[in-house]
Amino acid sequence: MFSFFKKKPVAPEAPAAPVAAPTPVATAAPAPTDVAALLPIEEPAEKKQSWMTRLKAGLSKTSNNLSILFVGAKIDDDLYDELEAALLMSDAGVDATEYLLAELKRKVKEDKLLDAAAVKAALKQLLVELLTPLQRPFELGRHTPTVMMISGVNGAGKTTTIGKLAKHMQTHGQSVLLAAGDTFRAAAREQLMVWGQRNNITVISQASGDPAAVSFDAVQSGKAKGVDVVMVDTAGRLPTQLHLMEELKKIQRVIGKGMEGAPHETLLVIDGNTGQNALAQVKAFDDALKLSGLVITKLDGTAKGGILAAIARVRPVPVYFIGVGEKIEDLQPFVAAEFVEALLG
Repeated sequence: MFSFFKKKPVAPEAPAAPVAAPTPVATAAPAPTDVAALLPIEEPAEKKQSWMTRLKAGLSKTSNNLSILFVGAKIDDDLYDELEAALLMSDAGVDATEYLLAELKRKVKEDKLLDAAAVKAALKQLLVELLTPLQRPFELGRHTPTVMMISGVNGAGKTTTIGKLAKHMQTHGQSVLLAAGDTFRAAAREQLMVWGQRNNITVISQASGDPAAVSFDAVQSGKAKGVDVVMVDTAGRLPTQLHLMEELKKIQRVIGKGMEGAPHETLLVIDGNTGQNALAQVKAFDDALKLSGLVITKLDGTAKGGILAAIARVRPVPVYFIGVGEKIEDLQPFVAAEFVEALLG
């Protein structure tokens, strides 16, 4: 599901035609011919089915709590009460839950829906409409290098996510350089070095030192070597650790000194099991860094898949990728219709 537009040759007769992507909503401006984009594209049926199977399995706890309500149900206040409780239990949040229930009741009345299957289909449509604004292509190639800064709380899966994204980018023709900016966690640098050695990717690191300096060196090295992507890892921190949040701002400023306009992407990695706490993380990191996108990991086995609805209503930062397992192929671009199908299919 990951694919890159190939970068434009130095002196082509005509720019290469981009690969068509089925993403229904893309709020970014049309890309010039030398822009690469990481987008969901049409795949062989067996690969698509494999991803949907893993996604449905990962979201099964959330899905079971919602889908069981519609089995032989009557369209009455009891159904709405049970649906409200299920949405809140899935961590959809009060705002999104009230919005979905109000819109669902309106559709039931206006469309004269009389059976549970039709009401379930209406809820699916409402969820897709709610989540679609979070779906956005992840673009590369506007800058050489494209500098990405990745942040998150401890244990969210930041370093592993960086390794997965780097491998996908490399597989599709993008040269990558990693910056081991997590100089606090034991073995964080070594973990990133393993990813680099495994995939023949250069890692800029220091045994100890200032993470901002490591990030600056990585950007300078990426510019000198002409690599496509520089990915900067940062140490995990809680939003309540104000001195560490200030350090993140410093890293971001120093990256900007290394290359004007950088970082071009500021991503937050979120553990999907944290529920409503994830929304608090989005708010805090977005206020501090002006996030460009989210990566939501560990959705496999969670009963809190409704958190995306809460994010969509309260702080709609684009969700670039979602993860449902440890393998590289278990991290895929977020597509609203697929996500809702896994929840209510």
